[in-house]
Amino acid sequence: MKRDIIKIDEELCDGCGLCIPNCHEGALQIIDEKACLVSDLMCDGLGACIGHCPQGAITIEQREAEPYDEIAVIKEMVKKGSNVVIAHLQHLKEHNEMEFLQQGVQYLEQNRNSLEFNPDNVKYYVHNNIKPENLTKKEENMVEKNTCSAGCPGSMPVDFNINIEQMNKAALLKTEQQTSKSASELRHWPVQMHLINPATSYFKNSDLLLAADCVAFSMGDFHQNYLKGKTLIIACPKLDSGIETYIAKITSLIGDAKINTITVMMMEVPCCSGLLQIVKTATSQAKRKVPVKAMIIGIKGEVISEEWI
Repeated sequence: MKRDIIKIDEELCDGCGLCIPNCHEGALQIIDEKACLVSDLMCDGLGACIGHCPQGAITIEQREAEPYDEIAVIKEMVKKGSNVVIAHLQHLKEHNEMEFLQQGVQYLEQNRNSLEFNPDNVKYYVHNNIKPENLTKKEENMVEKNTCSAGCPGSMPVDFNINIEQMNKAALLKTEQQTSKSASELRHWPVQMHLINPATSYFKNSDLLLAADCVAFSMGDFHQNYLKGKTLIIACPKLDSGIETYIAKITSLIGDAKINTITVMMMEVPCCSGLLQIVKTATSQAKRKVPVKAMIIGIKGEVISEEWI
């Protein structure tokens, strides 16, 4: 399958190793004084290592690769200790990878007797977004009390499935408390076409909104009336490079993520029509068909046309 994978420019890489501790999945190693991607299935394609490369030698490319395997990753990660596992799970949570997050937590639960750390502590830190080094003495006492009372390490009431449901409820309550003018309907990050990974779980069976960069700035009701309930990708067919990559990603979203529909929102300026052409090319290459809606938006934010094609 095609998905986003780390690419390392060996001519730029000086082997400093700063990327290694920031790849919690263990997909990078220094070999022969150069950083190397040692396993496709260990790389999540989210690019946590990129910002730590002073030479700019690490980028993300889309190519044929083994699907990311969370179980394979967590099996290796538990050998490195609880702090590495916490950092990894928090990384998944921050990118809204709830499916992989649950797989990781389930593995810890199923193998708790063979672990050298208490998985309940890990879940506590991840659920409360606390780095281990920032844990207060009061919180340490609370974790210790809840995980060791009655001699049962599994007594702490932090079931991760329940916690995820609680997080969703909290987010909904926060949205309800905001005014309709300020509430955001964005469901995931990133959204720029070059940065998104078609294999991420939130795209699966979703209704996709592909919007030109300028659309959201011209429409005051973009979030409430057009983005709500949809996954989002933004792009500019005039200024962006790598259009072939865009076509490949949309083709993957149709075939692999099995998105339900695509809504293409373009500005009325002629160059913006290239966005629809990208989608048409992708749909012609995809193995399955999805309904496509084309919308033209005026520079003052009005809907000029709207039709299924």
